[in-house]
Amino acid sequence: MSNRSTMSEQLKVEIAKDLGFYDVVEREGWGGIKSRDAGNMVKRAIELAESSLKSDNRS
Repeated sequence: MSNRSTMSEQLKVEIAKDLGFYDVVEREGWGGIKSRDAGNMVKRAIELAESSLKSDNRS
């Protein structure tokens, strides 16, 4: 079993700030966020990855 994170810590922080729940992360850690927030975070990361792939394909 790998201990490697799929998302970098920096990306997670950036997304949490964008989605408005980074204050919870600061107070309680990543385990303190709601399931809905975690899901929104994954959704946003997928959107960013898809956007990046699209722009790479245009080059």
